[in-house]
Amino acid sequence: MDTTDPLAPNYPAPTAMRPLLGLTVLVIEDSRFACEALRLLCLRSGARIRRADTLRAARRHLQVYRPSVAIIDVGLPDGNGADLIRELATSNQRPDVILGTSGDDNSEALVMEAGADGYLGKPVVSLATFQDQILANLPRDRHPAGPRSVPEEIIQPDPIAFRDDMAHVADVMEEDNDTRTLDYIAQFLGGVARSADDNELALATELLPAKRARGDSAASEAATVAGLVQRRLANKIAI
Repeated sequence: MDTTDPLAPNYPAPTAMRPLLGLTVLVIEDSRFACEALRLLCLRSGARIRRADTLRAARRHLQVYRPSVAIIDVGLPDGNGADLIRELATSNQRPDVILGTSGDDNSEALVMEAGADGYLGKPVVSLATFQDQILANLPRDRHPAGPRSVPEEIIQPDPIAFRDDMAHVADVMEEDNDTRTLDYIAQFLGGVARSADDNELALATELLPAKRARGDSAASEAATVAGLVQRRLANKIAI
């Protein structure tokens, strides 16, 4: 039974081909590219998806709905996703499954300590990994009956969503380049770059926090990142 809406009817039981049928997944993720991948994964699995791109939007959503699954990015523009994980893990309206996600694998310990049931390292593109992480934390009576083959599909998000993320970063960097903004940009772009297999951008974003950790100015690294972002925005995508 879908716990998202108390007035919602009963949904069909999950099947081997659509093992998450009847579930609603709330994705708290500010990257359009990462969210597009999760949308496709939910679609292939039979789950419905809702999205929030900030902690504030997520909390507003949770006042009205109780999703079956919450997938929460660690680095959000208005705070740390681990704080929301901690809140949900002890809530009376706890989702059946809480998963943390990040482009930085050092965040796995953080989300597990906060009370998450599991962790999805970015890029989240494997249908089998996505389904298995959710099913592993659901009661057996919510699993599809009978044997289920392991899907080999790898999701390919729309490149337009990647360009949307580049536009978002360009807007943020134009508005402010303070230390908190640079930390957010490094985290955000790191996850997007890994998801898109953009090694050049991933390396450039790794240099930002490394320089700041030593207490040095990261102005040149920030300028390099800004240039890479503008180059990607300049690349026209055929629609």
